[in-house]
Amino acid sequence: MVAQVPVVVLAGFLGAGKTTVLNQLLRSATDVRLGVVVNDFGAVGIDALLVAGWADSTVSLENGCLCCSTEDGSVDELLTALTRRPGEPLDAIVIEASGVAEPGAMVRQVLTSAVPGVTYGGLVVAVDAVEFDATLRRHPVLADHVGMADVVLVTKTDLVGPAAVEALVARCRQLNPWAPVVPAARGELDARLLFDRPPPRQRQLALGEVVDDADGAAEDGAADGSHGEHLHALYDSVAFTSDEPLDPRAFVAFLDARPSGVFRVKGFVRFAVRGHEQRFVLHAVGAAVRFERTAWPAGRPHRTELVLVGAGLDADGLRAGLAACVRTGDLLDDELAMMGVLRSTG
Repeated sequence: MVAQVPVVVLAGFLGAGKTTVLNQLLRSATDVRLGVVVNDFGAVGIDALLVAGWADSTVSLENGCLCCSTEDGSVDELLTALTRRPGEPLDAIVIEASGVAEPGAMVRQVLTSAVPGVTYGGLVVAVDAVEFDATLRRHPVLADHVGMADVVLVTKTDLVGPAAVEALVARCRQLNPWAPVVPAARGELDARLLFDRPPPRQRQLALGEVVDDADGAAEDGAADGSHGEHLHALYDSVAFTSDEPLDPRAFVAFLDARPSGVFRVKGFVRFAVRGHEQRFVLHAVGAAVRFERTAWPAGRPHRTELVLVGAGLDADGLRAGLAACVRTGDLLDDELAMMGVLRSTG
């Protein structure tokens, strides 16, 4: 399977603390090799200098807004420079957007990128707990930015009281009932919410074959929903396995209706239609869902193995929803049953 490098867009208005978040992210991602694109707005790449000591590769755009640079292909050039760099491959790339950039435009650039192996890893929007109201009055478009995020990160929560934090989190959830809303007192975001720790025997991708070794599922969370060592206490992981194939229609419906707070769904899915078993790798980030057809590994059992990652998850409800997708008895004999999966196959 072609290596997939997820690209995460980190956005937020000027002063929201994006560079602090990025520095904290790089410091905590000790087991993940990150490339960084810093979108500086101004003549001097100050942000790039701040992060250069931590990033494996840093590429800085100066004198312009990244979201305005698509016509000449410069974004793809930057991603190409990072993904084709010599040495050990990167596990993920973070684009730190300018405070005046349009997040939706940057997401579209990643989604339409022609760079082989690049895939969308999600949009993280930083929201300033101190200045949110004032910023929203000056820039009402901030509400749209929060609404399109895959993760809303509330920064500077250490500078306001608990009641103010609770009220802001509630407002963000009204603007975006889909995304997890994560408080970050000093820009602290556990990198493993976005990127996976590569297993010791084989470096793997952040949204790739996360349970392909014998202990993979345990790394992302035990079957009882415990965190183990993988995620910070703010984040939950729910593991699900099934030796029986899933009904493709029911499973696609589950993904379409998955509850607020589920940021990522990843792993392998076993379908069986018209007497033919098929194995798909699943990558779901926010509202983006992608399946990749792949062969059954020799010596591995034919089963579905999934991990769901997010905040405030109802583990029992999620497992019940997934269990309802399990098909027992005769294999499906409906060639149209796979249409929902195939529409999202990359």
